[in-house]
Amino acid sequence: MKAQPLFRPNQAEFAQQYAALREQSLTAGALLPGTPGTLQRRTGTGYAYWYRVYYPVPGKQAETLVGRENDQDAENAMRAQMAGAESVARQVGMLRKLGYFVADKITARALVELHNLGAFDAGLILTGSLACLAWLNEFGARVRPPTGEGAAFHPELFATQPFLDGPLGGTLPLTPDLVVTAQSGLHVAITLPGIAPIPCEVIVAGDDGGTPLSTSPLAWSAITIPDHDYLTTNATRGVLLAGGQCIPVRLPDPAHLVWHQLYASTQHSAARADNERRLALSLAAALLAHDPWPLLTAWESPPASITEPIRPLRETLLASTAAHPELRDLLADCLNT
Repeated sequence: MKAQPLFRPNQAEFAQQYAALREQSLTAGALLPGTPGTLQRRTGTGYAYWYRVYYPVPGKQAETLVGRENDQDAENAMRAQMAGAESVARQVGMLRKLGYFVADKITARALVELHNLGAFDAGLILTGSLACLAWLNEFGARVRPPTGEGAAFHPELFATQPFLDGPLGGTLPLTPDLVVTAQSGLHVAITLPGIAPIPCEVIVAGDDGGTPLSTSPLAWSAITIPDHDYLTTNATRGVLLAGGQCIPVRLPDPAHLVWHQLYASTQHSAARADNERRLALSLAAALLAHDPWPLLTAWESPPASITEPIRPLRETLLASTAAHPELRDLLADCLNT
């Protein structure tokens, strides 16, 4: 049976639509959480007020005060924000139909909150499977998202020590995830008013991989990775499509992300590992089609604590890339013991 390609390229005009939305979103400033919503006028206290009524997550209605009825500036500013959010939601919906990956509304709510707090501008990095999918969108590469056991895309965040010690480190809406299961392996939840905790994973630098580490005096714990600055090297601004939003985030260098995800797959359950490897290899194939050198260069810089766990995957990775001879040859050379 003929080997199936790991990705299919989107048409050039679709990539142009995505690029225009991306550039618009990177300069948009704070985002409205949830759906664009509607303005409703409320009375009953002797004064009339405008409220924005919206859904922060599916099935949960919320409202925020905009201003008094006679505050024309506040009303006009909110109407402009809502119109912009409605336009973005339409474009994201169109890109979803064209094959671009769009994360769910719960993920959107969590990442919008972190964006509005300035966490990504301060150095927090989105990594893991969601970062792979964000880069695949960037390269115009269409993939079939994993399904079944191990396919949940919880946000994975990489925090450096300077970020944790900075002014935002102790104010993020993170708590121990009291409902986490042993199967998920997640230790942290993003907690926002009025909705259930949103599971996520926070990783920090450490000598050993996968070790829970208290972030005292913070109230939550993180998982260590043995690559210290590997994910911060050449990290760049990007976006993730989620819900009806195009959310500015900070992403790892795509070549570094490929190797890191292949390492991370060795630390997780079989089902999750299979999905992580497939996404990492899909990104590798798309990146190689875009530029032949970054993957090879990125293999030269990680420590042995990352590269050595990947080497036993050699035959599995070669079998998975049969439809991409150039990538298969590169993996064979890099993983040759």
